[in-house]
Amino acid sequence: MRRTRVAPLLCAATLVAASLQATAGAGTAAPAGAGSGRPCVSSPPPRGGPAREVLNLAQQARTELHLNSVVLRVTKDGEEVLTTALGESMTGVPAQPGMHFRAGSIAIVYMGITLLQLVDEKKARLDDPVSRWLPDAPHADRITLRMLGDSTSGLHDYVTDPKFLAALEAAPFRQWTAEELVAYPAAHPLWYAPGTSWSYSHANFVLLGAALEKIAGMPLDQLLEQRVMGPLGLDDTRNGATPEIPRPVLHAFTSERGPYEESTFWNPSWTTAPGAVLTSHICDLARSAEGVGTGELLSLAAFRTQLDPGTVGLGGGTKSCPATVCLKNTEAKHFGVGVLVQNDWIMTNPSFSGYAAVQAYLPAERLAIAVATTKTAETPEGNTAQTLMNRIATALAPGHPAPGGS
Repeated sequence: MRRTRVAPLLCAATLVAASLQATAGAGTAAPAGAGSGRPCVSSPPPRGGPAREVLNLAQQARTELHLNSVVLRVTKDGEEVLTTALGESMTGVPAQPGMHFRAGSIAIVYMGITLLQLVDEKKARLDDPVSRWLPDAPHADRITLRMLGDSTSGLHDYVTDPKFLAALEAAPFRQWTAEELVAYPAAHPLWYAPGTSWSYSHANFVLLGAALEKIAGMPLDQLLEQRVMGPLGLDDTRNGATPEIPRPVLHAFTSERGPYEESTFWNPSWTTAPGAVLTSHICDLARSAEGVGTGELLSLAAFRTQLDPGTVGLGGGTKSCPATVCLKNTEAKHFGVGVLVQNDWIMTNPSFSGYAAVQAYLPAERLAIAVATTKTAETPEGNTAQTLMNRIATALAPGHPAPGGS
């Protein structure tokens, strides 16, 4: 059973100081459909220009990649370029921009922002050992909050554990607890001494969510709403305590277990920390890309840390950690505190249980791209939303390398 993790590596960027100075902490007006009180609906049919080019690329990708649906929104300077939906949510039900889907690792970005805010407020330090907040966590005296946020803890990723995958495949509606998830990496030795290399692990963010609750003294869902979703006007982005998705729903389908089947309401409790299992729609996702990519909710110093917490140069295969696990982080391609940074883009790209999405922001052009896709039985492997996003990025920002992938 294949489970797609947060970018086969990451995405990264070389953000110049001038760009950071111009964007960090600078508020962006909420565009139509994202906290504006206006519905998230399709743009009028474009006759030409960038909007027509984006629509053509979306139509081509839907055909070429055999997609059930494509939903996207592109903005520049906070103004809509195009919002549209192609294909079907399910048989006979057209996809619509206002349909809700699972947002996956978007929540990891929000947890990273929240951690940096709490550090700025002197409520914690990035280099606090996890034992200060979670004394019973695996290797709690050796792993720090920074290492959870930038994924340098050395903890194994339960999503690659054969025992976990077998349990998940056998029971996709199972409700998982944080304790059950963390037990998988706890059963393995660390890949490396904490802080000395890099490897992605969902367990980092399960533990980070629990630590944030302890630091702030409130449930994680309330914390993220108070500090991220509320301030950004993400009125249609929310945590779900059950597999339910708010209506209207963008349905998902997958062949992960063999037969092509509906996966919309498979239980997503395994994907990240309880309280951060989010659903959203495409207008909120585009607004999120803008808010994250401009550092709107962070001080300039915290935004710099978010984009480069010290991961550049880490990773690479060793005797104890294969190169397929300990991925090399470079200046042009690295993981920050919960975000992917690649070339000039700040982004994240969740993909699981038949859903694929991406939110990406290019500070130099003030360009935001949000895409969500769902599959048919013939859709190729990989994050197809990322594939389309790369093509849009190449068309609208030809002077800046696209994040990567095809």
